[in-house]
Amino acid sequence: MSSATTSSATVDRRTAPADRRWLVLAVVAVAQLMVVLDGTIVNIALPSAQQALSFSNSDRQWVVTAYALSFGSLLLVGGRLGDMFSRKWMFVTGLVGFAVASAIGGAADSFAVLVTARALQGAFGAVLAPSALGTLVSAFNDPRERGRAFGVFGSVAAGGSAVGLILGGVLTEYLSWRWCLYINLVFAAIAAAGALAYIRGDRPVVRPRMDWPGAVLACTGLFAIVFGFSHAETAGWTAGLTLGCLIGGVVLLAGFIFAERRLRHPLLPLRVIVDRARGGSYLVLGISGIAIFGTFLFLTFYLQVVKGDSPLTTGLLFLPLTGCILISSNLSSIIRLGPRALIPAGMLLAAGGMPS
Repeated sequence: MSSATTSSATVDRRTAPADRRWLVLAVVAVAQLMVVLDGTIVNIALPSAQQALSFSNSDRQWVVTAYALSFGSLLLVGGRLGDMFSRKWMFVTGLVGFAVASAIGGAADSFAVLVTARALQGAFGAVLAPSALGTLVSAFNDPRERGRAFGVFGSVAAGGSAVGLILGGVLTEYLSWRWCLYINLVFAAIAAAGALAYIRGDRPVVRPRMDWPGAVLACTGLFAIVFGFSHAETAGWTAGLTLGCLIGGVVLLAGFIFAERRLRHPLLPLRVIVDRARGGSYLVLGISGIAIFGTFLFLTFYLQVVKGDSPLTTGLLFLPLTGCILISSNLSSIIRLGPRALIPAGMLLAAGGMPS
């Protein structure tokens, strides 16, 4: 009897960590769904938000750009903060901050408040995303299990855009565009509760230092370039502020690269992007992201404002795009042609579809 009890306890001790790993994956997947969903759900709600808050056509891009700008420019800083402090608490901090920013945006009574809230969402998302990935890597040590976990994580990331498009259409059409931001409080609450229950806190034995010169150069350089492109829409490409921001941004990013080569603990080790395979992959992802970013934004206004489609119909019309992304992401692991053949083929198909 005692031996059976001992054997059962041994089994429980062995299976509990495995069960916890998959619960951690579920928590991280919910958080990732919230971050990815927010990138598309607001696009569907943007025409209604513009009508409610009465901001101009030239300003509407900042509702999307503010999020992307703060997220992209602070992502490296968010990753370093996760290395310096407990990933669990940085994860929870990102969730709580994202939820608060979403509540502010949902209650916004002016364009300035909405854009500020979107920028705060991006900043806390930049803290959340690296902590989520780091938590996933530390939870799964077995290569096969880690591959399955990242497969689920990738599917959530790809499918989140489709969920955002449909959910944004439903919420905007039947409730209000504000619920496209309020819905994040539900996802954040679920993920935060799961993180407190299942994710274990870990503190690094040796705490790396923050690369402040690199952080300042990267953030200001990216901001200057994005602001320069945005300012060109209203002032033109030859305007002094436009040229100054674009040139200044390039100089700042060049300074970032120079600084990273000389620092002992760089924010971005250059070996990561100097590698031809990795660097090429990042370049392709960047080009694809720029194309999809613009496609979602302008097609949303075309379908709702020019064609007169409802928000829900607009979300459904985007489904073939996201469906093809899901299908191709799974087929790429089955078709043994390698990325050298698949990536150029995909880029050519995307380029051919744009004029039509």
